[in-house]
Amino acid sequence: MKRDALAVGTPFPSEDERRPPVLPPAGALAWGDDACGLWIDVDLAGVVQRFRWIEPGEFMMGSPDDEPEREKDEGPRHRVRLTTGFWLADTACTQALWMAVMGGENPGRFQKDARNPVENVSWDEVSGFLGRLASLVPGIVAELPTEAEWEYACRAGSETPFHFGATITPERANYDGNYPYAGGSKGKNRKTTVQVKSFPPNDWGLYEMHGNVWEWCADGMRTYDGTEQENPRGPEGLAPRVVRGGSWLNDAGDARSAIRDAFAPDFAIQFIGFRFALRSTSQEQEASRVTRPA
Repeated sequence: MKRDALAVGTPFPSEDERRPPVLPPAGALAWGDDACGLWIDVDLAGVVQRFRWIEPGEFMMGSPDDEPEREKDEGPRHRVRLTTGFWLADTACTQALWMAVMGGENPGRFQKDARNPVENVSWDEVSGFLGRLASLVPGIVAELPTEAEWEYACRAGSETPFHFGATITPERANYDGNYPYAGGSKGKNRKTTVQVKSFPPNDWGLYEMHGNVWEWCADGMRTYDGTEQENPRGPEGLAPRVVRGGSWLNDAGDARSAIRDAFAPDFAIQFIGFRFALRSTSQEQEASRVTRPA
């Protein structure tokens, strides 16, 4: 949606808009507030997953014209407003969580450690997983973030190629170190996924937003036209779905915050996984007093 009717100069978000409408939300077994913001822990079929509150806000989506290794479909860079916050898993979905929800089957190629992200799962299969997951926690919807939500969460306020700065090394992310970024030095090529939380998180407490596995998004790839957008969504239906973040198999430039690719919803391969969001099914009805943890 284009931002045709937004008031110029109106502060956004307001202090009230920054907070979750319900805290703690349905299903939370623990919650708190730390240097990265609000978090909740949710027991999902016996596996505890942490989620981070991603508050509403605005950001510049895409990459600037002078960003090294930039692809044409990353521009023109444009302002995006997201009007609704959401709880986003702090890691990609692990093999342990996938197996717990799906009854023991593990489609992943790299099964050395159940804390590794699940991969080799199609967008269609992920949709089935999320539907089953939502049935475990009444009052929530489990879904993939949109492409805009994913980039907003990845950047965590940054405007550099990576959320931690202008360059990257294999000590900061899992990618093919034989292909460094923008003339950098070569480094380690692990040739496999690594367990989640192997590298420091971004400023919003999200791990491995760069590398390890590409992550499915809810929508297809829209064409950027440079106009300001509000809650944009790409095509859906049978459209190829966006993946973000790069993987263990890719070069460093493919791990940038703005990089984008897309695959058919029934496509599965060992370098694509996902992370998911939780949203309340009745936020408006439940929104009332919001307290903060002691």
